[in-house]
Amino acid sequence: MRGLTPFWDHARMVHPLEPLVIRHTHRLSLPSGPTGQGDVAARQFDSALMSVGFKLSADLLERLSGLAPETVVEVAARALDTVREMVGDHVQHNVYFVDFPANVPETFDFWTRCIVEALADEASRDATLAQLRTGVVDLLTLPAYGNYQHTYAEMLAAHAELIAAAGDRTTVLHLGGVPDDEVTALYLALAGSTTPLGEEGLRDLRALAGHCADGPQPDEIPVRENRAVVNLARIDAGADLLLDTVTDVLRLACALSDGDVTLVEPTRFRSLPRATRRSLLAGLDAVVAAAPAKLADVTAHSEAFKRLGERLHPHEYPHRPHAADVFAVARGEKEARSFDSHVEELLGANDVTGAVRLLTAAPGKLFRSLDRLLRACLAQDERDSVVDAAERVAGQVSGRVLLSVREHFGNRGPGPGERRVFVNRSGAAWVAADTRPPVLPPERERLIAALDAETRRRLPAPGHLLIDPDVLDVALPLSGRATAAGLGVLPRGSVSPVDGELLRFFVYWKQTSHTTDYDLSALTLDASYATVSWLSYTALTDVGGEHSGDITEAPDGASEFINLRLDAVRGAFIVPQVNIFSGEGFEEVEESFFGFMLRDAEQLGRPFEPRTVRMKSELRGPGRVALPLAFLRGSDGRWRAKWLHLYLRGNPNANRVEGNRVSVATLLRGLVEREYLTVAHLTGLLSERATATTRWDGTTVPDGPVTYIGLRRPDGLHPDSVIVTPENLRDLIPG
Repeated sequence: MRGLTPFWDHARMVHPLEPLVIRHTHRLSLPSGPTGQGDVAARQFDSALMSVGFKLSADLLERLSGLAPETVVEVAARALDTVREMVGDHVQHNVYFVDFPANVPETFDFWTRCIVEALADEASRDATLAQLRTGVVDLLTLPAYGNYQHTYAEMLAAHAELIAAAGDRTTVLHLGGVPDDEVTALYLALAGSTTPLGEEGLRDLRALAGHCADGPQPDEIPVRENRAVVNLARIDAGADLLLDTVTDVLRLACALSDGDVTLVEPTRFRSLPRATRRSLLAGLDAVVAAAPAKLADVTAHSEAFKRLGERLHPHEYPHRPHAADVFAVARGEKEARSFDSHVEELLGANDVTGAVRLLTAAPGKLFRSLDRLLRACLAQDERDSVVDAAERVAGQVSGRVLLSVREHFGNRGPGPGERRVFVNRSGAAWVAADTRPPVLPPERERLIAALDAETRRRLPAPGHLLIDPDVLDVALPLSGRATAAGLGVLPRGSVSPVDGELLRFFVYWKQTSHTTDYDLSALTLDASYATVSWLSYTALTDVGGEHSGDITEAPDGASEFINLRLDAVRGAFIVPQVNIFSGEGFEEVEESFFGFMLRDAEQLGRPFEPRTVRMKSELRGPGRVALPLAFLRGSDGRWRAKWLHLYLRGNPNANRVEGNRVSVATLLRGLVEREYLTVAHLTGLLSERATATTRWDGTTVPDGPVTYIGLRRPDGLHPDSVIVTPENLRDLIPG
């Protein structure tokens, strides 16, 4: 591709949002341009993509070949920058030990060598001698410790070229349509999603909504956070706002202040322009005027509404009396009993039947309360009334809630004595004893049957259903927050096969303003979740594994790696983790991500080879210890990945794998033993309505349209086929 480099360095984007389309859909839209002989440039582009683990589909390569070479070069420039960032190849990954994984020393020998070098250095000799007299040496004071001792170019020169292997990752880029059409389609898909988006999805939706404010809009925006982001674009465009609760206005105000539209974290509201204040107050006034009972929603976020009132100045708008009522309720000057308070009053009086009768007016709340209601029942007729009500209103509950409740009751244990794992919206996790009374089997089984029946009723007739067997153990994305942003990432609870001889983890971080030290570690556990060993900066080598060396600051970015030969690993579980030893958190650094590679033993290559990367996920979460995923050895001896996306609170400083191994093992046990609702559940229900169901072996492609569900989109499917891959897996969730 050397001849195209000058064009790429100066290429101009045709559409500023095209990288979002590539990341979310793996589609490459083509600009209109002159035809020509672009076949040479197209093949060069394809070759450059393969070096980072991507490839053009056959129809995309053909289309590019018919364009002018200059157009192909411009398309290539945009796409290569995007896919390199997707896989983590947009930064330089150096290692402390220049020829890692070869010649990594034993930990004690390495530390001794650092001390000897410090004693030979006049600048550090006296301080090192003083520490030695005390019997304790701080590694961070040794000149040779924690900083790269060679350049990136010198590290590259120490490694042979990667030998290509059939098992290297290949992510296919498919032919898209006109750029504006692709951007609009992505906007409609994200805005109309039936499940909440993750942080990256909301950020991208915000950019898309601003561009698409004057274009087509989704028929419905069922997720409130998505609605807030869309309303932000609409208020900028002067369009009518989509509001039906007072909380919609509060979320919009948070978006206007770059705050948390999920309302989990408090937002510092900014001073707003008069026109914006008028729009927000008009929205509040209209919502309450149409349904005064919605004032009750204020009490759930009264502090936030009080702070918002200080910015909106409702007293300046006496013609908006209903908006003023919102802030009067928030200040406690006006009473507006919430729906929940009425339910609590009935339950406090042991009137379960009355509470159920009231909750039927709010089917979503009823379904979220089913476990509690059944535990509160004292007689069989009360239990029957709870299940009867659930069966009656199931058709009014969102598909996401139906499936979430189905997963809950599928895991409902017999009662006290078990351990419960809790994971909040941000991925913070903890374990507590299960002290709940049991839900009796008859009611549990009735509810599961009713939930499955309602889900089955809503699923479309798929026609010929074509299924990639590897996708069956992928957990349903009931929330985008259970999946980190990145490449090859699957929802929490998913299980995916691991094929390869060498498993290599990597972490990269770049500090913003303070010295920051992240430590990559890997814990191995036996079948009873007891510690076998670990690899970290305190244990550089172990049977079958090596650590690349400790880097203690990252003003220009830093990487650490762990290399494992899977056939030599002792134990049943491998748990990679990223510990923050000091400095900025995962949400404070300029950039941080984790991933893993798989290789054959003879492939060699650099420590980081993009085409061997199977997963790269952003590290953006609370806490000081990140647990992206774990690896489980099955009874057949094969390894599989179990996706976690968890964060432990940890300590403010000096987190180490040795210090958190008990809590990690406890969490892992809870998540491994939990049964997540997977794609297999929905495909089982879909199969009952399919004209044919085929487990696809990757060879024969049916002639007609199919509904394909798999980890990767294959070439050659009929153009009218419905295709579901991890990039749009949320489309499986019925509305």
